[in-house]
Amino acid sequence: MGGPSPDSDYDCRFVFVRAASETFTLFPERDVIEMPLTSILDVNGWELSKALKLLLKGNVVVVEWLTSPLTYQCDTTFREAFAKLADQVADRALTGRHYYHLAANHLERFLATPERVPLKKLFYALRPLMALKWLDENPNSAIAPMNFPTLCAGVTLEPAVVGAIDELMARKAETRELGEGEIPAPIRAFLAAEYPRAQIWRDGAEARRPGSERLLDDFWREWSHRLAPSN
Repeated sequence: MGGPSPDSDYDCRFVFVRAASETFTLFPERDVIEMPLTSILDVNGWELSKALKLLLKGNVVVVEWLTSPLTYQCDTTFREAFAKLADQVADRALTGRHYYHLAANHLERFLATPERVPLKKLFYALRPLMALKWLDENPNSAIAPMNFPTLCAGVTLEPAVVGAIDELMARKAETRELGEGEIPAPIRAFLAAEYPRAQIWRDGAEARRPGSERLLDDFWREWSHRLAPSN
């Protein structure tokens, strides 16, 4: 996200491909790999087929994985090809709907009681709302930057809002627990103004860009073959 704190863990996210004998079966195994959560590791991966289907539905999580500035290990050619595919099939309306509902889950609660907000979780509402603002200001794109500082720098914000966010991020970087408190006034005003405007993204149409299914199918066949481990 771009806002580490002293107690930040390592979010390890990946896409995997199974051996051909495990892919072409009537009884496929689970399409997610999860490792037991520890105090420093959060490991979760999706099978390529799952990642592609979710991308088609407007779930931008895999796009955020692809554009993360931190990489532990990757096949660069695959990553670049996947990112190019995402640009081709991602739909603005579905992306916006995804971010709207992420923001709404927190904002409705935070704005109802602005004096008792878990300050660390305030970023969970700010980031998707910033992504929607970024989409508004970049009408030719369907994908917003993952990195939060980059996202904030790419939209029009009042200086007071920028200062309040910078101060909150600086505090987050220095302490393990921000605790609860009142939403800083500039941020509260920003949320109150932007959330109603974001309503236009709430009911993104179940639309797909022409030819998307074919592109995803071709990509899945090619990379399932190229990356499949030997039996």
